Amino acid sequence: MDWTRCRGRGLCTELFADRLARDEWGYPIARSRAGDGDGAGDGDGVRDGTRDVPVRPDERAAAADAVAMCPLQALLLVER
Repeated sequence: MDWTRCRGRGLCTELFADRLARDEWGYPIARSRAGDGDGAGDGDGVRDGTRDVPVRPDERAAAADAVAMCPLQALLLVER
């Protein structure tokens, strides 16, 4: 995420709703999923304070759509 570009418009959270939620200002934050096993969430499906979103292979197309459709090019998909 390039915070200098993001304006919290929320398009990415709509395109990748399984993994992205919006914080109180409208900016994207990682949403946990059952089976992640990291214990980072607080039970509501939102990870505590993280902006990194681990993407499983079956979610890559949706993640790529969110990156490509970001009107301000604030997202980046990184292979690890």
